[in-house]
Amino acid sequence: MAADTMVLTRKIQVFVDCDDKEKRSEYFKKLFEWQDLVFRAANMVITHQYVQENLKDLIYLQDDVKIKLADKAKDPEGVLNTSRMNTTYRVLSNYFKGRIPTDILSQINTALIKYFQADRLSYWKGEKSLRNYKKDMPIPFPGRRINLSKDENARDFKFTLFKIPFRTYLGKDRSDKRVLLQRALVGQIKVCSSAIKIVKGKIFLLLALELPKKIQELKDNIIAEASLSIEHPIAVTIGKESFQIGNKEEFTYRRMAIQAARHRLQKAAAFDKGGRGRKRKMKSLEHFNEKEKNYVDTKLHLYSRRLIELCVKAQAGTLLLVNQSNKEEIAKGDKFLLRNWGYYGLIEKIKYKAKMVGINIIIE
Repeated sequence: MAADTMVLTRKIQVFVDCDDKEKRSEYFKKLFEWQDLVFRAANMVITHQYVQENLKDLIYLQDDVKIKLADKAKDPEGVLNTSRMNTTYRVLSNYFKGRIPTDILSQINTALIKYFQADRLSYWKGEKSLRNYKKDMPIPFPGRRINLSKDENARDFKFTLFKIPFRTYLGKDRSDKRVLLQRALVGQIKVCSSAIKIVKGKIFLLLALELPKKIQELKDNIIAEASLSIEHPIAVTIGKESFQIGNKEEFTYRRMAIQAARHRLQKAAAFDKGGRGRKRKMKSLEHFNEKEKNYVDTKLHLYSRRLIELCVKAQAGTLLLVNQSNKEEIAKGDKFLLRNWGYYGLIEKIKYKAKMVGINIIIE
């Protein structure tokens, strides 16, 4: 990826585009089978990579055993009969070839090795535990596998993935999904490695697109100082001007109101009408869990967007998050802050939006 571009991911609901019930059933069966194999393959790759990394620490091996993770054909002291990256792909191919497309296996292997290399120092220091992948893990595939086309009503889009036909459902799309899909259709933007995710019987396309960064006229000598707090989600100072984005009542109290409603339902669930057991009793609670999650996510997106808009308007090329490290340490010891104030989520959204317009982020 070039330095003047970045990758965006959009979550788009899709349907299996087939009216034949038997074929639809076969397609769904295949997708669920792939989902199961993908999660097993991911855990297998990360385990093999970890074992290879720590072979030298297996003190119970004989002293004359030479351990060097290299291809023996290229290095006489190497213990591998292929490159290290290819070792785990061969394991996956041996177990799963013929049951799942090889493009999916290749994507799993490449992505997992990348994640392992990023975390290997933390594993060595004992700061992180080995990643563990669950059954709801997305099914990855290369971007070249998607060939978009317009459907009959010209509102949604169609594509075929490993011979399974899909159709998007955008509904009353108020975001940029339709525009991005149209640009991808005509070749203005590149489709990168993406994934299919199945959530409670619904299918979602996690579409990754490579877009050029938005060029803004920014000045590095203009610095915006932002402070994240519980009273005001974001307080920012640019030169002599100060702004406050959001307030405690708007964010925390509303979130606590949702939590209180959920708690009341939780206490009343014991007296709900019987039938269908736990699923019936937990349905309303799951609704409020999702409601709280969506509310927080929406608000953090709104706050981060307003902050970046203020920086762009003032031409601030640098954004400094003041005393953020200290605040995060304090929050770890305060159960209320830890439960109700998403420092990490807000910072990640600020970083993402700042990267889009070329603003440098410094966390103090």
